[in-house]
Amino acid sequence: MEEKILKTIKKYNLISNGDKIVVAVSGGPDSMCLLNILKNLRQKFNIELFVAHINHMIREEADSETEYVKNYCEKNNIKCFIKRANVLEMAKEQKKGTEEMGRIVRYDFFEYVANEVSANKIAIAHTENDNAETILMNLMRGASLEGLKGIEPIRGKYIRPLIECNREEIEKYCEINKLDPKFDKTNNDNTYTRNKIRNLLIPYIKKEFNPNIIETLNRLAVLARQDATYFNKIVKESYADILLYENINNNDINNLNENLEKHIILDLKKFNKLEYVIKSRVLLYTINKLLGTTKGIEKINIEDMIKLCEKNIGNKCLIPNKNVKIFVKKGKIFFTKL
Repeated sequence: MEEKILKTIKKYNLISNGDKIVVAVSGGPDSMCLLNILKNLRQKFNIELFVAHINHMIREEADSETEYVKNYCEKNNIKCFIKRANVLEMAKEQKKGTEEMGRIVRYDFFEYVANEVSANKIAIAHTENDNAETILMNLMRGASLEGLKGIEPIRGKYIRPLIECNREEIEKYCEINKLDPKFDKTNNDNTYTRNKIRNLLIPYIKKEFNPNIIETLNRLAVLARQDATYFNKIVKESYADILLYENINNNDINNLNENLEKHIILDLKKFNKLEYVIKSRVLLYTINKLLGTTKGIEKINIEDMIKLCEKNIGNKCLIPNKNVKIFVKKGKIFFTKL
């Protein structure tokens, strides 16, 4: 098991000598397997480990899980950061779903701990099973190629050394190494979409269609990542070719009375010559550069933007997600942050 994970680490260059790594640990089998293996690799990579544990204050067992993680860290000389957050109350106050709120709290805390200890990596215990579940969730939401990529082995400072391991292997490792991990009973609650996919949909597909669906979906993710990497290269090259201005002052735009704090301007004629599949990706790439996200941008928004550019409608603007305005004027496409 450790050799398998070491191969994944080397394949995706997840860990370098001297890294400082925050490990997200719930106390469950996946995160305890990850923590134990990284602990065993400390000397090999000369890495420093820190644990970030969130107590969501939802279940009665949460406090015992916190103590379990704390005791493991004390026994193995690993600094442990613990946060208690009433996720249910926070979700109500902020009018968010419990799953979404929990994820926000967790990742905010991981970033906080990383900043506190000057860590350059954050290790998350996502597995092949998690990846398969994510791909199915994305498919049902009408995912693009990006959605079929699933959970990437590395994304920025986030690394996932268990991404090529399945849940059965992980639970067996925990048993052999007598880790005695805690099991979250809410994983059996099919109120949540991911749990429905994990507990109902995947077992049904295994029984009726494909017993190897987990491996199949993970192969799909690898292929999708390869294709996405190629497309992203083409998109960056196209963006650079049609870019006229990026984050410039108002003074650089002639005859415009817009109060533009942050904006990007592209060449309309060159944009219209691009293939449709590249146009849509260039638009998303541009908006992401401007806002740092493409959240709220739907397929229909992209289609409207392309029509706006192709018809060169100079008296109309689009505001697809309330954070960006797009309009065409004098042979240019303007993207303005609102």
